[in-house]
Amino acid sequence: MIKKHILFIALFASAVFSYGQGSDKAKALLDEVYNKVKSYKNIYIDFQSTIENTEADLKQDTNGNVTLSGEKYVLNYLGAQQLYDGKKVYTIVPENEEVTIEDVNEEDDNVSPSKMLTFYKTGHNYQWDIEQNVGGRKIQYVKLTPIDSNTEIKSILLGIDTQTKHIYKLIQTGNNGTKTTITVNSFKTDQPISGAMFTFNEKKYEDKGYYITRN
Repeated sequence: MIKKHILFIALFASAVFSYGQGSDKAKALLDEVYNKVKSYKNIYIDFQSTIENTEADLKQDTNGNVTLSGEKYVLNYLGAQQLYDGKKVYTIVPENEEVTIEDVNEEDDNVSPSKMLTFYKTGHNYQWDIEQNVGGRKIQYVKLTPIDSNTEIKSILLGIDTQTKHIYKLIQTGNNGTKTTITVNSFKTDQPISGAMFTFNEKKYEDKGYYITRN
């Protein structure tokens, strides 16, 4: 579950887009987002995630946060923590007292935020969409539509704060009717963080009696 949703979360912090067809205005705005985000040493995002499917009578609201520095990240979401140290992915689930350690497959786009974003690098049309006023902030939406009709994704709306050039909201609509919305509550940059933040301490969890598996 964590791997699935970190894809959406990562878009806020590493908006790495290469564009298909669409409006020049949309491309220019996304370029500004990219350049702004890439200038930061690290990013901390506190967010709310909402998953809805009317037909399935599903609505789930979850809060989480993620800290990113280059390729590395620490994600706290759905009662678990996922850490990527640049080489391995560690998923820590306190409820189950379990840790899963996975090697990184360079061909796998579902490993780190930056790699997962390669999905968005090609194969999308994009267009200028609506503008909203949210608490005095102008949020401009850009719509991305997959060119491949066989994809599970119907469309993605990125809401961008026109002043800060930060992504405020992401709305993904699936072909199965499921809508995933991620809203940024707090976006902080260049925070003082410990170098050990992205280091997994295996002994710490062994001492706690956690079951550790390696895939």
